[in-house]
Amino acid sequence: MTATNKTPVTVIGLGSMGHTLASTFLKAGHPLTVWNRTPEKADDLVAAGAARAATPAEAAAASPLVIVCLVDHAVTRESLASAGKAFADRVLVNLTNSTPDQAREIAAWAGENGVTYVDGGIMATPPLIGGPASFLLYSGDREAFDAHRDALAVLGTPHFMGEDPGAAALYDLALLSGMYGMAAGVAHARALVTAHAGPAKAQEFSQTMLLSWIQAMLSVFAGMDAAKMADESPLDMQAPALVNILEASDAEGVPPMLAAHLLSMMKEIVDAGFTDVLPPVIDDLVGRLG
Repeated sequence: MTATNKTPVTVIGLGSMGHTLASTFLKAGHPLTVWNRTPEKADDLVAAGAARAATPAEAAAASPLVIVCLVDHAVTRESLASAGKAFADRVLVNLTNSTPDQAREIAAWAGENGVTYVDGGIMATPPLIGGPASFLLYSGDREAFDAHRDALAVLGTPHFMGEDPGAAALYDLALLSGMYGMAAGVAHARALVTAHAGPAKAQEFSQTMLLSWIQAMLSVFAGMDAAKMADESPLDMQAPALVNILEASDAEGVPPMLAAHLLSMMKEIVDAGFTDVLPPVIDDLVGRLG
């Protein structure tokens, strides 16, 4: 610890998210060391008091808590490997988006190199980091997570998902799946109204009807388990509406990929025996789409 009683932190990776993480630690009073392949991205942080490391090894050696937030798994593996044994006796928190198996691969590397490993998933956009809406998922070494919980809480509410290093990545991807599905649905809804009535009407529609509808459905989803949802809103009731969305989209000249994809997913779920039988028209439609 330093005289400020705040854990020194290293942040490796200064893309949009990594830079925000670093800035948030710095503003919270944590002594900060940063490294990025493009050194100039650290200029404002250095001007505000951060130390600039010349290499990942130098960055890792500078702090007991090392946060990695890079573009993907391959770049993360390359950066870690280039640091050699510099990560030994450090707590490595990997916030790079990854799959559960990729997280477990890094955890295995960490174990072989004397590194304490915590994997993580960031459930926030950069502007939300450090605010009340930001939360992060963690998994792996529970003792290390508990030891650094206060430092990690600077970024957002921390949630420990289990000692399997891949758990945080799995929950991260599950949450992102819900978000991307919602975003795609909103985009398709706006496209339909835009094609029919123009951009101004689509904007009005989004701010009034679409927003209130999504909010109402979110409350329904939150209070319903899978069995109850299947009973009260079965797929064989929902599927015809998707067929109509496809037909209306075609009539308005809007690409129907989203609805077509959802229909295919519905068929796969039913074929796997998880829920209701869909009407025969769905089999025919999915066949034609394929």
